[in-house]
Amino acid sequence: MTVKKFGLSVLAAGFMVVAAACGGGEEEGNTGDAAADSNGSSDETTEEANEDLSGSVAIDGSGTVYPLMARIAEEFMVNEQQGVSVEVSRAGTSAGMQRFVNGETDLSNASREIRDTEIEELEANGIESQEFKVALDGLTIVTHPENDWAIDLTEEEVKEMFVTGNFADDDVVMWSDIRDEWPDEEINFYGPNENHGTNEFFVQEIIEEQDLVDTINLQQEYSTLVNLISEDENGIGFFGFGYYANNTDKLNAVSIDFGDGPVEPSLDTIAEDGDYAPFTRPVFTNLSINSAQEKPEVKAFAEYIMQVANDFAGETGFAPLPEEELQEQLEQIQAID
Repeated sequence: MTVKKFGLSVLAAGFMVVAAACGGGEEEGNTGDAAADSNGSSDETTEEANEDLSGSVAIDGSGTVYPLMARIAEEFMVNEQQGVSVEVSRAGTSAGMQRFVNGETDLSNASREIRDTEIEELEANGIESQEFKVALDGLTIVTHPENDWAIDLTEEEVKEMFVTGNFADDDVVMWSDIRDEWPDEEINFYGPNENHGTNEFFVQEIIEEQDLVDTINLQQEYSTLVNLISEDENGIGFFGFGYYANNTDKLNAVSIDFGDGPVEPSLDTIAEDGDYAPFTRPVFTNLSINSAQEKPEVKAFAEYIMQVANDFAGETGFAPLPEEELQEQLEQIQAID
């Protein structure tokens, strides 16, 4: 059994995108109307994709990736294969990957790369898997809309304020601890819990494997995080750019100074080699090769992801991948037999 990785590694009658979650749900991805032709990215389709297919595709995993994958699934079921049921759930990256390694799902969305331990579990269970990038996300620091002082933070300030013990033994951190001129009020920290790849990305990449402050309020549901921060003038939290982009009336996005002046997260700045690069990460879907070989509808949907991911990336809060990268991945899926 092999697990391949690339780069930083990528209903029946009627239709339903199921927003179920193991151990709790996350913010529903209300992604709005289609903004692009679903046949957009590639004219290359397999013979199976041109056929009328039936059956089901089961997907779980990242709540960050959920809005994009749910939008793609909707378009696929309505305009491509009306006889196929695509169920998109959002247990979080780690919980979704556990279902995937147990053979319960056909694809598993992730906001981090697959772990070595997950590869070992897949191998033990006789499942061959392949990891694919689907888009780029910007880790976004958000505050209450009436917070008119923490408009920008340096990268170092973000690292210092979220790490335990830097300012007080009990981790009661004041805004004035960050900058003297800011209010002498306690900061309330928020973030996604350990089920989520966003938590892992923040801990491993942003604060470099240090421990989060003990006072942080970690939540399973992104909708809960949005509401908590939007109701707390002293709140600050982190999650993927898409959840900010869908709640700009409730939240402020903090600009981050990486050394050359503050950079606001946006679809223009989020890029692996762009101005927001230090807080940019690829997001993925993992495909069960076994499922793709046994179920033509799974292979057809996996191909479709690569054909239209860039069409729906922007409207769901993601920056697009280079077209040539998606095309290369499409060809890799097409080669599965």
